[in-house]
Amino acid sequence: MSIADNIKMLKSETDSIKVSLLAVSKTKPVEDIMEAYNAGQRLFGENNVQDLVEKQEQLPKDIEWHVIGHLQTNKVKYIAPFVAMIESVDSIKLLQEINKHALKHNRVIDCLLQIYIADEDTKYGLGFDEAIELLRSDEFNALKNVRIRGLMGIATNTENVKQIKDEFNELHVFFGGIKQSFFRKEDSFDVLSMGMSADYKIAIEQGSNLVRLGSTIFGSRVTKHWKNN
Repeated sequence: MSIADNIKMLKSETDSIKVSLLAVSKTKPVEDIMEAYNAGQRLFGENNVQDLVEKQEQLPKDIEWHVIGHLQTNKVKYIAPFVAMIESVDSIKLLQEINKHALKHNRVIDCLLQIYIADEDTKYGLGFDEAIELLRSDEFNALKNVRIRGLMGIATNTENVKQIKDEFNELHVFFGGIKQSFFRKEDSFDVLSMGMSADYKIAIEQGSNLVRLGSTIFGSRVTKHWKNN
């Protein structure tokens, strides 16, 4: 199936249940992204800041770019003028840097707190207690140019469906608690980003309303690095 066919199929699955599709376009050439764009896709995710900046310059300006990988504080300044959402906030230090550069551009930048839910040492994210501590802190409450829109989590890379389901469910429950405790009066706290190509159906069952899909949209074929095309 083509990229356009994949998007059409996925939208037929998710539109009625109000789940947004983020096309993970990292390593993909501009041509593939444009095929997805022409099929109606507007949300795209990148984890390399240099690639993201170069693609943003070349592609239509109504694309909403999300940062989905671990973001270093010294890279924030490059994406602050245009990024729609940073999904991978895992420290108050990073939030403060985002706030600083958002202020310079007279913007409020939407962010998700990345929560550590996987049984793997290689994943980034805040623990449940760390997230609560961050949201209670004076440092966080002083930030006026960032807006926490919700939470993001990545499940363990395993064939154990029950484990994946339990991890997503735990984050869904935590999301509800955080909403009630810190954002009860803010309708903008409404994003729970869980699920990738291997486990997005489980994530949706467990309450995700934003899924990050790479191979499900673009295919698993090996693509030359986009800057070499």
